[in-house]
Amino acid sequence: MSQALRMRRGYIDGPYGQIHYLDGLVGRPLLLLHQSIMTANQFDYVFAPLMAHGIRPIAIDYPGFGMSDPTPFVPAIRDYAETVPLVFDALGLERAAIGGHHTGALVANEAAVRFPDRVGAVILGGPFIVSEDQRQALIDDILVREKAFTALPGAAHMVQVAAARERYSLGTISPARIGDYVVQAMAALSHGAYWYGHNAGFSYRQEETLMQITQPTLILTNTGDMLYESALTAHRMRPDFAFTALNGGGIDIVDQQPQQWADAIAAFLADVPA
Repeated sequence: MSQALRMRRGYIDGPYGQIHYLDGLVGRPLLLLHQSIMTANQFDYVFAPLMAHGIRPIAIDYPGFGMSDPTPFVPAIRDYAETVPLVFDALGLERAAIGGHHTGALVANEAAVRFPDRVGAVILGGPFIVSEDQRQALIDDILVREKAFTALPGAAHMVQVAAARERYSLGTISPARIGDYVVQAMAALSHGAYWYGHNAGFSYRQEETLMQITQPTLILTNTGDMLYESALTAHRMRPDFAFTALNGGGIDIVDQQPQQWADAIAAFLADVPA
């Protein structure tokens, strides 16, 4: 995680406790919003490429993830989105671009609609426009399993997470980085909020709020992502949005192709007034 060492760590006061963030300090601000069940450290490998483009990456842990305090209730996407203006206020930002991956794309969408005066541009990495049958299949496969997830003797639960992430990565992610994924996931388990993120995401109807975005927006996807078809659907719904599809990869495209991912964002923001 050497790329993350250049980032300043800090906390701000949120409505349910403290919110942990990482800040690149210099450049055009871009707030990054992570997928479930990860943390701000999902973006470790894109911090440096973004900074090389003159972009100031800022990444937060949602309440209940990483080093942020949990909510006292089961949160929805709107509750995660409400942290965005709080982060901007704490860092002295009147307006900035925001971008998210998977769950983070939903949070970015919601924040753009709720706080249009604060959000100047939007990057949607993996929109979630699916049929009700697809939604239910994901709930049955992922959410039901996460609700039953618990600590096991010999840290067997950690091995389960590692095995699942290795299966998703198809051998493209190093064992060390898989270990990072496990650490990030276990932070949510320690808060007792392990299933909250996917629950919020699977409950979100993005087909409604996608049409309400007024800011310049980039749909950023990759052909190997499980949500690639969803991204194509989102682009058909909003042909006015910029669209970039990286070749291959999977749900870990931020680690699999960090330079290409950062380049796509930089190219998009170059055409959007700061």
